[in-house]
Order: sequence, then C-alpha cells, then structure tokens
Amino acid sequence: MDDRTEIKEFLTSRRARITPEQAGLPAYGGNRRVKGLRREEVAMLAGVSVDYYVRLERGHLSGASDSVLHNLARALHLDDAEREHLFDLARRNAGHAPTARRRTPNKPVRPVLRHMLDAITDAPAWIRNDRHDVLATNRLAAALYAPVLAQRTDPRRPANTARFIYLDPAAPDFFTDWDKAADDIAAMLRAEAGRNPCDKNLTDLIGELSTRSETFRQRWADHNVRYHRTGIKKIHHPAVGDLELDFEAMTLASDPGLTLLMYTAPPGTPSADGLHLLATLAATDEQLSGAAQREDQRPGT
Repeated sequence: MDDRTEIKEFLTSRRARITPEQAGLPAYGGNRRVKGLRREEVAMLAGVSVDYYVRLERGHLSGASDSVLHNLARALHLDDAEREHLFDLARRNAGHAPTARRRTPNKPVRPVLRHMLDAITDAPAWIRNDRHDVLATNRLAAALYAPVLAQRTDPRRPANTARFIYLDPAAPDFFTDWDKAADDIAAMLRAEAGRNPCDKNLTDLIGELSTRSETFRQRWADHNVRYHRTGIKKIHHPAVGDLELDFEAMTLASDPGLTLLMYTAPPGTPSADGLHLLATLAATDEQLSGAAQREDQRPGT
C-alpha cells in the first residue's frame, strides 16, 4: 500500500469512529449520511479550512506543520500510539522515513542479556524483536510458552508469536483471550510498519499473514495501532491450566528493536500457584533430561 492510501485510510477510519456527541458538536437531524464526523466538522475542530483538511485526508501530509498535526490528533481523539503513527506517516510522506534499521536480522542476543534472563528465576521472561520473533527465554518462559515455541505447523525458527496467533490452530486454546491477542498483535505490527517501513522481514511477515489469514486481513484493514507495554494475559497452559498473568514490556535502549517481557502473578492467587507448579515441572524435566543425557554418555551404554 502506498503512503497516500495509508494516510487516507487511517484518517478516514479515525474520523468514522467519532460521533458528533463525542466531539462535543450538535448533531442536527437524525439522518446523517456519513459514519462518524464529516470532513468539515474535523476541519473546524482542527482549526483548518475544509479544503486543506480534504487535502490532508487524501494523503498529502508532507507540508503539514507539527502544530497542524497536533490539532488534527486532538480533533480525531487520537491516543498516544495513534498520534505517533500519524507523525510517522507524515515523515514518510515528506520523504523523511528512516532507512532500514542498521541491525542484523535475528542477530544473536548478547550474552549479558541471556545471563540476565537466567537470573530471573521466579517469573517467565523473554526477549523478542519488533517482528515478534522470540529470540531468547529463561527456563520458566520456555515452559510457559512451550506451545508457541513448538509451532508444530511451522518449522521456521525463531518462533514468531504473530504466526502462532494467526496460523496455528492451537492458538485459541492457548490464548483464552484470543480475540484480544489477535487485535493487539495486528495493531502492534501496523505501528511498527509505520515506524520502520523499510524492514523487509517485517513487510514479508505482514504479506504472509495477509495471504494466509482472512482474520488478519480483516484486522489489518481496521488500521488500528497500539502500544502493548503493560496489561493482563490470559493463558490456558496444557500442564497447569488457566493462568491470568500481569505483563510488562520494556524496550532495551542498548539494543534498538529488542523488547524484554516478563509475566508475574499476585502472591497467593491460583495463577501464582500455577506458575510455581510450572517452575517445578520445568526444573524436573530439565533434571530428567540431563540425567538421561549423562546415562547415554556412560561407557558401555
């Protein structure tokens, strides 16, 4: 999709979701022919002429000043993620889009980061990139996300949570809030595509999901963008049952494009007990695997 079409569909979709009442405008008559606000209403709220707003919505953001973009974001009730996306689109439209980030795709996670993950023993923790490839995990995260990491329907590695959610039939059983998970990951990929349009691996992933998943195509067409920094994740783990976990996502400033994620559960809750049981099972499995490997290596076996 070219930049102008991207801008047009984003602004049109944001305008369509706001009613005059939400915008603080009188709604004259009961037979409005447009969903949401009219262009002239957005223009009035943003403090620009109707002709100028029509030009913006047709994909010409390149000449818009920061103040105009801020006024437009306020008129359309954009949240922080949507506001950032609008500015990303404007920079691309002006020819100031960043070139592909100078990092090797799927480069190895630095040893110090792996040591940090291993030092976190009471909570699942892992590192992903902006394409949602799972690059490194601690032991508890590997146990928690075992169905995601296995991705039996897709042998490619590293495992990718977007592919799992949209293409693996096991995903709705694992993510009990699958609809929300699907909404979130499409919105995060949309935001990343706005920030980094030259990432070919990201473009290829979006193209693959669009080709193989009607559900993804529908969500992609919504033009939603979203931050995913904190919240609650609901999981049904095949070994320990239902878990409701708090999550935090922290970008790694020393490694642009990488994010550290951690799940926790309030003490004394069934989910905390489930994590404790999962940790015990993971340690036992590791010990059994190690013992079996040592037995295989004994002389005469």
